Amino acid sequence: MSVATAARRARRSFRLGGPITYVVLSALAIVYIAPFLIQVATAFKTDEDATANPVSLIPNPFTTQAFTTLFANSDFPVWFMNSAIVTVFVTLGRAFFASLAGYALARLRFPGRGVVFAALVAVMSVPTVVLLIPKFLVINQLGIYDSYTGMIVPLLADAASVFIMKNFFESIPPSVEEQARIDGAGSFRVFWSVVLPMARPALITIIILSFQGSWNELAHFIVSTQSPALTTLTKGVAGLASGQLSQGNQFPIKLAAAALMTIPVAVLFFIFQRRIMNSSDGAVKE
Repeated sequence: MSVATAARRARRSFRLGGPITYVVLSALAIVYIAPFLIQVATAFKTDEDATANPVSLIPNPFTTQAFTTLFANSDFPVWFMNSAIVTVFVTLGRAFFASLAGYALARLRFPGRGVVFAALVAVMSVPTVVLLIPKFLVINQLGIYDSYTGMIVPLLADAASVFIMKNFFESIPPSVEEQARIDGAGSFRVFWSVVLPMARPALITIIILSFQGSWNELAHFIVSTQSPALTTLTKGVAGLASGQLSQGNQFPIKLAAAALMTIPVAVLFFIFQRRIMNSSDGAVKE
């Protein structure tokens, strides 16, 4: 077989494979998006319509009664406020502390550095559910159970975030820091004014992951609080799913709450999606 024939066959296979790839990807996208579309559509249905046509994308009739009932007959605004408070503090705190720890592990040389990093990796492999009882015991012993402090402080440390920041800091040339040190800058000054701005892609990734993780956190809030005044969205929506408001399936109310809960994370992701781990932002010319 000649080279020209092989080339023609390769071009024909490429032209044929392109449409097939797009068809497969489109089918996967539909499968992935369909549950979300059903969720939004059901939020605007009546209870009877949701029961009779659970997967229909067209409410018949269209109504906002589920949202009215949600705000009038539940503490949804309180849940939303609690989640917002915890999420903002956890996101900012985790980004700051993860950056500090990642920089220390990447640049500072101190005794036991390898042991600390090994322990960090080991913690990442431990299932979260295994730590729930020890976490409750520690929170209770410290006297911060059923408080904002108990909800926020244990979430400020995250091994995965430290791991991401450490790897990114190691990709930054040390020569940048050396120039700042020659100019008289200390370690924290070098970190804050020189290195951290260059780590913006990794930092934004940590912010998004931290926001999503703390906003959707449930297990930690179950073991750290019991007061209704400190109920978060995840606990509140879980209560709705168990029939908190009334008897019956109440699909529209449950999915209306879930849809509202999805909005902040979706907005944050769409705003910053182009900046997630964009390595070109941290490029340095030697």
